[in-house]
Amino acid sequence: MADVTSFWAMGGYAAFVWPAYAITVLALAGLLIGALRTLRQAERALAAVDGGRARRRAPPASTAAGDLVS
Repeated sequence: MADVTSFWAMGGYAAFVWPAYAITVLALAGLLIGALRTLRQAERALAAVDGGRARRRAPPASTAAGDLVS
């Protein structure tokens, strides 16, 4: 039990170490949330641009094996 208590106390520096960990985790979570929001906005913008265009591509024509040129 003393080992666990000394671990959580961090040798007397717990008041500095644990808040530093908390700030780091919050900063990383904020960056992740911001990146995901930006990704979703970019995907919506791309879908809006792509959805506005008419599909002009014809499906690929099937070819026989003898028609292939090497």
